[in-house]
Amino acid sequence: MQTRLGSWVEAWANIAVGFTINYFANLMIFPLYGMHISAMNNFWMGCIYTAISLVRSFVLRRYFNGLKFFTQSEQTNALQADNADSRGSK
Repeated sequence: MQTRLGSWVEAWANIAVGFTINYFANLMIFPLYGMHISAMNNFWMGCIYTAISLVRSFVLRRYFNGLKFFTQSEQTNALQADNADSRGSK
């Protein structure tokens, strides 16, 4: 299971890469659609979306980290226990 700090670091790394890609993509794509935005405005727009993305990534990571999924050995043990119970009840 990943720690909260690990989730936070992973979310920041993911978002830093995404911010960089998005920043340069916007500088190239916006003009194709007639939208001319300064580099500084593009940066601040990216900051707003980055903050939203950071919170989203962190919350989703913690949510999925908290879900209880059986490992293969846990599934095997559960099946063996069910089989033993059904044999004993007959």
